[in-house]
Amino acid sequence: MQSGYFLTNYLLVYVLVVNIISFSLMGLDKKKATRKKYRIPEKQLFLWVIMGGSLGGVLGMKIFRHKTKHPQFKYGFPLILLIHLVLISMFWTGILSGL
Repeated sequence: MQSGYFLTNYLLVYVLVVNIISFSLMGLDKKKATRKKYRIPEKQLFLWVIMGGSLGGVLGMKIFRHKTKHPQFKYGFPLILLIHLVLISMFWTGILSGL
């Protein structure tokens, strides 16, 4: 088997795991917010989104109705998701393979 096949599988597993974590952190932070408990720092939420969990972050924001009024989240998460989608499409089509 080719090494590219394994790289793609590891990349897919990584993206899936990071998105699950990002989604879960949004839900956990919402739960903590409603109970007036210690919150997850916004920097940590953004870190997981930037690391590849942008879809999970956006879905968590929408499903849990959390951080939807904060401009940095309202516009930042979708912008990061768009950048990730462009990079994935560039990788998938082979544009990034020449770099």
